[in-house]
Amino acid sequence: MRPVDLVLALLVVVVWGLNFAVIKTGVAEVPPLLLGALRFLLAACPAVFLLRPPKVPWRLYMAYGMTISVGQFAFLFSAIHLGMPSGLASLVLQSQAFFTMLFAALWLGEGWRCSQLAGLVLATCGLLLIGSAHGLSMPLTGFLLTIAAASMWAAGNIVTRAVARCGPINQLAFVVWASLVPPLPFLALSLLIEGEPAMAEALTGFNWRSFAAVAYLAWAATLLGYGLWTRLLSRYPANQVAPFSLLVPVVGLTTGWLVFDEALRPVHFAGGALLMLGLAVNLFATRLLTWARARP
Repeated sequence: MRPVDLVLALLVVVVWGLNFAVIKTGVAEVPPLLLGALRFLLAACPAVFLLRPPKVPWRLYMAYGMTISVGQFAFLFSAIHLGMPSGLASLVLQSQAFFTMLFAALWLGEGWRCSQLAGLVLATCGLLLIGSAHGLSMPLTGFLLTIAAASMWAAGNIVTRAVARCGPINQLAFVVWASLVPPLPFLALSLLIEGEPAMAEALTGFNWRSFAAVAYLAWAATLLGYGLWTRLLSRYPANQVAPFSLLVPVVGLTTGWLVFDEALRPVHFAGGALLMLGLAVNLFATRLLTWARARP
């Protein structure tokens, strides 16, 4: 990987790692479902006037918007709003890799390698350890909502594969135009669950901190992050780019500790280590075995 692209990959890691602290700041100012609506409204406008919509069936725009955008962030924002530590959320959300494997097997008929099964077992043990510590600075509801967010991210990954079959397209333009889908469902959910008084209070009390959080989530985490990530995936093999996502929880956990004094307990560290080990086995084990067998 060229030095400039390595720097861009690390920039994405930092942007996405800081994202969780920004979410925690945002949901303290704005109800989580309303925050989701504002995020994607700002991500879509004014970018939709600058980028042409890719030739993708409208149902894929809808499916992507309702899974990876509405589903993932409705659950994630609500989890952090209910007290899920931002750093721990960045770690648990990485379980999306294994939900993606599961959904790909169920819906696309993809088989699993032994290394993937081993990684899944390790990651599951890690999640069970983390979940067993509910009540110790982590609500069980927040943990379960974060798992639900990971599953919706994974469902969105399956939709992304379907989009890829439409031929070469501008992925950033697709993300921008798909961002037109979430605002109305988010607003409807906010009105139904959070209520009109809470929405009105948040909008009338909207301040610079609220705008900074929404702007970061829309422009940095969504447009900049996905734009650079797509650029890297277009230039390098996926197995060369994907491992950088393992660094996101490092930034998320560090930021949560420095900004919010989120101290993890030994059981969290143990569970997190197993989860990350499972991800590493899933990503690297097959390549290492192939390399070892090729040696004389």
